[in-house]
Amino acid sequence: MDSSSDQIIREIPGFIRIYKDGRCQKLTGNDTVPTGVDPDNGVQSKDVVILPETPLSVRLYIPKPQNPTVKKLPLLIYYHGGGFIIESAASPHYHNFLNLIAAESGAVIVSVDYRKAPEHPVPACFDDSWEAIKWVGQHVDGNGPEPWLNELADHGNVFFAGDSAGANIAHHMAIRVGSENLTRNIRLKGVVLLHPYFWGSERVGSEPDDNPLSAIVGEIWKLAHPGTSGLDDPLINPAMDPKVSDLGCSKVLVFVAEKDLLKDRGYYYKEILGKNGWNGDIEIIEDKGVDHVFFLFHPSLDSACTLRKRVGTFINGHD
Repeated sequence: MDSSSDQIIREIPGFIRIYKDGRCQKLTGNDTVPTGVDPDNGVQSKDVVILPETPLSVRLYIPKPQNPTVKKLPLLIYYHGGGFIIESAASPHYHNFLNLIAAESGAVIVSVDYRKAPEHPVPACFDDSWEAIKWVGQHVDGNGPEPWLNELADHGNVFFAGDSAGANIAHHMAIRVGSENLTRNIRLKGVVLLHPYFWGSERVGSEPDDNPLSAIVGEIWKLAHPGTSGLDDPLINPAMDPKVSDLGCSKVLVFVAEKDLLKDRGYYYKEILGKNGWNGDIEIIEDKGVDHVFFLFHPSLDSACTLRKRVGTFINGHD
């Protein structure tokens, strides 16, 4: 056997390793958990294949019924993070987080298990995410393929959300909704961006020039999207996107973390939308003393509980 096939030609430490023979080894984000009924809060979940040829699936969550007079519930379409490369809708962190969001906000959730790089480079994740939105839209008249969405979801009260790379996807899906006018099937009310993964060739805010993590952030993007034009590609740098003002909702909620290298990108995002003529409302909430996507790994922290509560308030229109 040719031992050279085991030669590592590219590695992002703790993230992914690529070998000379083309194999890739993802070093984290590989664990999964099954669906079912959460014993703590009664949220039900199940996986549904929506595009067999891809294959593309979603993980659905419905909260335990609380108010028999409420017939339809807000609908949240969620995109997980992981640099477009790791994690899945079945990851323990995401499953637990979305169980809690469903229980605490009373929303029906569609978590999209999009294809990931490097096996499926960007823009596969964006293509899959759009297919999931179109699939959801099939249920607007109550005669779609999925009973939970027919019976429980309010298609006039839809939200997109995601964390890190998933927040990036949520942003682009909202632009596409605004550009392609899907209001017949989906009325997008708002978008929640949790520690969004945006970047660029120029530093913004207080981003340091010499932080080694800066190079890794850029390297992840170039690995996920080999055909990219670079760090100012509109897919990673919204300041370069001529369609950014097409964002198809009236309100955006952005969360950033004090210790997160990406923090200033969240503040810059607000500035970008304002400069480009988007007329909605945007709020930035910064959590002190915490790092990137802390709420996934430490769900019992006061700040994580407050974050989920704030998401629920945003979804239920009490903000």
